[in-house]
Amino acid sequence: MQLTHEHQELKRQLERFIADEINPHVDEWEAAEIFPAHEVFGQLGKLGYLGLTKPQAYGGSGLDYSYSVVMAEVLGQIGCGAVPMAIGVQTDMATPALARFGSAALCQEFLAPAIRGEMVACVGVSEPVAGSDVSAIKTTARKDGDDYVINGSKMWITNSLQADWMCLLANTGEGSAHKNKSLIIVPMNTPGITRAKKIKKIGMMASDTGLIYFDEVRVPQRYRIGEEGFGFTYQMMQFQEERLWAAANAIQSLTNCIEQTITYTRERQAFGQSVLDNQVVHFTLAELKTEVESLRALTYMATRHYVDGEDVTEWASMAKLKAGRLLRRVPDACLQFWGGMGYTWDNPVSRLFRDGRLASIGGGADEVMLGIISKYMHTLPGRR
Repeated sequence: MQLTHEHQELKRQLERFIADEINPHVDEWEAAEIFPAHEVFGQLGKLGYLGLTKPQAYGGSGLDYSYSVVMAEVLGQIGCGAVPMAIGVQTDMATPALARFGSAALCQEFLAPAIRGEMVACVGVSEPVAGSDVSAIKTTARKDGDDYVINGSKMWITNSLQADWMCLLANTGEGSAHKNKSLIIVPMNTPGITRAKKIKKIGMMASDTGLIYFDEVRVPQRYRIGEEGFGFTYQMMQFQEERLWAAANAIQSLTNCIEQTITYTRERQAFGQSVLDNQVVHFTLAELKTEVESLRALTYMATRHYVDGEDVTEWASMAKLKAGRLLRRVPDACLQFWGGMGYTWDNPVSRLFRDGRLASIGGGADEVMLGIISKYMHTLPGRR
């Protein structure tokens, strides 16, 4: 993936926006355990950042996916993980299937305002009994006249307490668990929806993560995305972009963690010298930087294949796996060199230590990524 002048200009403008409009408020939002999604998304929408790869017919820019990857990487400059994650849900997790398979009317009603930042979106897949095993979801949407009537629950739903609509995966028929599901747009003000609770987490504090109940929730069948029974397939395609986004978003935050640690250990004195002057410290940091640059290369390679129209399930899974592992390894190693300061709540490295842990769970756990990679290795000989 080669960065052009247009990519660099996108980076420059977004970095300025983050420095001026987001980072000054991050600590306040983290303490409040929520951020003003409509306000922030409205600003991003006006700048054109919520629809980089979306069709121009609905207000998007119609660019290739490399621009989303660049944006995800720059969002790593934000001083917490929660706000970038919320933005990524809007741009790369709740809207890809709608943009690709939704009817023109459905896109005008829900995608266009999401691109403008006038509506906040969330994606409803995980449930109390079904996380990484998407096929095991229990939520149902039965037909009644021209409507679907939805019953069930969704859990771990980012943006859900502020969302205007949800891209919901539900069982709409019988038969195979991979062929009986559909994606449905559900306005979150529909009668029968209960935003039951805000989930208390160990990290991602500014993200409103909810438990949502559906009790006889009625929506028109025209709110279905694409064909009935293709929801599992559409969601698997949506996961490709989610996982590429997650890998790209990790790069800058990991880089910042290492650079912040270099600065701190250069200034911190122990036993008559700076902590950084110890070989174990600067060798460890050098190795960590090498690992981060390996993640960048893998993510960029996966993106190039995706832009070329290839199936990148394997590539995206590897990139997401690597990102999750590094988001555990890098802040843990760096925190050690901060000593007692690293164990304080407001330290940037300790915040990444907490926030980054989610990456090995959300969007498909590490073990799921390993299963996907293994499947491709075993069933598609000759790829390597």
